[in-house]
Order: sequence, then structure tokens, then C-alpha cells
Amino acid sequence: MPAPPMHARSGPSPAPRPGPALEVRRAVREADVLGAQRLRYEVFVAELGGDGPLVDHAGRFERDRHDPHYDHLVLVDPSRDEARLDHVVGAYRLMPGARAAAAGGFYCSDEYDLSPLEATGRRLLELGRSCIHPDFRGGLGLFHLWRGLAAYVSEEGAEILFGVASFHGTDVGALAHPLAFLHHKHLAPEPLRVTARPPEAVAMDLMPYEQVDRRAAARAIPALIKSYLRLGGHVGQGAWVDRPFNTTDICLVMDVSRIDERTRALYDGTAG
Repeated sequence: MPAPPMHARSGPSPAPRPGPALEVRRAVREADVLGAQRLRYEVFVAELGGDGPLVDHAGRFERDRHDPHYDHLVLVDPSRDEARLDHVVGAYRLMPGARAAAAGGFYCSDEYDLSPLEATGRRLLELGRSCIHPDFRGGLGLFHLWRGLAAYVSEEGAEILFGVASFHGTDVGALAHPLAFLHHKHLAPEPLRVTARPPEAVAMDLMPYEQVDRRAAARAIPALIKSYLRLGGHVGQGAWVDRPFNTTDICLVMDVSRIDERTRALYDGTAG
């Protein structure tokens, strides 16, 4: 299941004003993993209408076969009740490339041919299942979560980040303007250009750039995707239609070395 819009501000921004004493950590306790899966259910299933073979509707957990092999980065509000599993208010699912073979491959390899990334010989990190509780959207939650992600990237020595992100709906025609805009302006360079796999692959260059309504495209592109693009990210070749989840997915690819020093300092905590 791809990452949904987080409804947060687009791109790097000044550190937010003080708010709840949130914590970010790798999930090492069962309650943290279950809390992440509970939050994913509320966002991906209850809010966005997704489903899957291992989704537990009775218990309200969104899970799949990949979960045991991934690290779960969780944003925690300590004031919330861990026993009720509502303490996790943000989550990422992360897979370092060195672990992928033993895990049976990356999640998004079902949707995209990742061989160009694997051929680089650089350290890969797949990002996915990113979500934030509605009460913590709007900047603060995402800022804390991305600081935690920056620390994780540094600890793992990741050099290329990638993962799928979603547009809601499967009507590709209705998404023609944002998809064409992304293709024409943000297509990944050939060495990093992953390609959507058939039979669900669809072209993104649905019109010439001159015909794109750029304002409409900007409004339609989810905030999370805009954030990655502003950090220097690119999109792969083609989109992938996920009909069971009612989404149209794109693959985002980011070379960590392209992130400017100001933005690095903001998210790794070294900004003055």
C-alpha cells in the first residue's frame, strides 16, 4: 500500500513553534509496532478506503507480509495511552537495501522495476507506509518524523531513498495534469529512472508540457510528494494503478547527496 498525502506543509520550512513533547524512535516494543499498524488502519483503511489480504478489520490493524522484515519508525505522544495503542501518532516503514534479499525484495518492486537503483551499487533505503494522525498534521508532526528519518538515514548510511506515494483514485484521465507535470519537470535522470511494471503501468506524459494547467497540477499534487520534490527528489517512469486501494502510485527517488546543506541542518538538528 503506498504512502498517502500527509496534509502537511510542502517542503522544508523553519522549525515549528513548541508543541506537544513528541518522541521519535524505532519500534522495538510490540506496542509500538501494533500502534503503527493501528494508525495505518485509521489512515489507509478507514480514511482512504484501502484494504488487503492481511488487514484486520475486527482489531483495526493494517498489516501485510512485509511488516516483519522492515523497521518501523514511530512518532509517539507520551501523553496518550500506550495500552490502547493510540500513542503512535506518526509512522514510517523502512527497509535498508542490505536486508532486502533476505526479506524477499522491496515492497515496491511489485510495482516498479528497481534494477537501475540496484545497479548503482549505492546504499538504498525504501520508505513507505508513511502516515500521521489527523491531530498532528500541519507541520509539527511531520517535522519531528522527518528529523527521526534524517537520523535513521545517517545511522544506516543510506545514499538513495525511494518509495511509492499515491494520488487518490484510479481515473488516470482525471490526474492527467499533475502526472504530466511530474513527468515533464521531475523525471528521474536515466541512471535512477525506475519504471512502472505492466499490466498496471500507465504513461504519465499524457499531454505536452505546454498544455499542462500548472496551477491545477500544483493543487492536485499531494503535500508529501511536493516535499520530496523540494528536497531534490524525482519521479520514476510511469505511474502504477492500484485498483484494490483506489490509488494511482508514483515512485519517488531521492539522491541524499543532492539535499542542500541548509535543509540537512534543519532536519539533522544542527541548524542554529
